[in-house]
Amino acid sequence: MAVFDGKTNETIDKIAEALKPVVKIPEWAHFIKTGPGKERLPDDPEWYLKRTAAILRTVYIRGPVGVAKLRVKFGNKKNRGHKPGRFTPAGGKIIRTALQQLEKAQLIEFKKIDNHSGRIVTAKGRSLVDKNTVR
Repeated sequence: MAVFDGKTNETIDKIAEALKPVVKIPEWAHFIKTGPGKERLPDDPEWYLKRTAAILRTVYIRGPVGVAKLRVKFGNKKNRGHKPGRFTPAGGKIIRTALQQLEKAQLIEFKKIDNHSGRIVTAKGRSLVDKNTVR
C-alpha cells in the first residue's frame, strides 16, 4: 500500500510532526496570508509545517514539479464581491522557502528528467513519507 491509498489529512499531519526537527518556521509565517485569494490568516499556529508536509507529499506523487505548479495546486478561488470569483494561485514565497528547507534537509533535490525539470523526492524523503503514511 502506497501513499496514494492512504488518508491524506492524517498523513500530512503525521509527516508534519516528523518534519518538526528539520523545518524551521520563519518569523513572518505568523503575519501573512497563504495567498491573494484568502481573506484571513491561517488559524493553526503550525500551518507552515503542514504546508511543508503537503509540499513534500505532492513532490513525491507528481514527480518533477516546480514552484509554478505548486502555486496552482495550493491556489483557490478569490471572492471578488459582485463580480464572479476567479482562481488565483497561492503565494510563491511560502512554497519557495519550504522547498529550500526540504532541499537543505536532503529530502528533495532538483533534477532534469528529459524535458521536465523540477524537484523530486530523494530516497531519504521517500522513506520519511512511506513511514508516516496513514492507511
